[in-house]
Amino acid sequence: MKLAAMRYKGFVWPHNPRTYTIEYERVMGEQKVPFGRYFLQDMGPAKRIMRGEGEFVGLEAYQQFKQLASVFYEDGPGLLIHPVWQTSDAYFVELSLRQEPRADYVRYAFAFWEGFDGHNTGIRVEEKNAQGAASAAWGGGLWHTVRQGETLWGIAQAYGVSLSAVIALNPQIKNPNFVLTGEKVRVR
Repeated sequence: MKLAAMRYKGFVWPHNPRTYTIEYERVMGEQKVPFGRYFLQDMGPAKRIMRGEGEFVGLEAYQQFKQLASVFYEDGPGLLIHPVWQTSDAYFVELSLRQEPRADYVRYAFAFWEGFDGHNTGIRVEEKNAQGAASAAWGGGLWHTVRQGETLWGIAQAYGVSLSAVIALNPQIKNPNFVLTGEKVRVR
């Protein structure tokens, strides 16, 4: 099975990084109580940290790394689309070389941080019928409005429909690995 390419902002990895890790963080408070006891307070989930290592290989290897480094310097969060992780708004917080770069080979490591509220797995259903103006524009059927962090696969699974059926119902979606927040997806 071939996985889709990882993407962040305008950068598409020519091939996916070799290793991935993901760390979930929870904020805890500790308060010392007299006579040797202590009290823990759970302040809830914090950020996810997504790390990986990879390499660029070939004649354009160093150029590809320079393009990735340019994306690192862009301000603000961006949409991180990963073939395995949930799509999320994330900050590109670390980028490092793992050896001296050569024109044909660059080994690197990266890290992205995502706030706990950076992805969404909730589903909102919209029923469309022939009576509303929107239904005429969308041709009836059952439609779903994509929310931040959702994937086409996750939407199909939530409605009990196969991914291939959802793709067939939505010829306007050119890349099934990338749907935009607010986009209308027909599920039946």
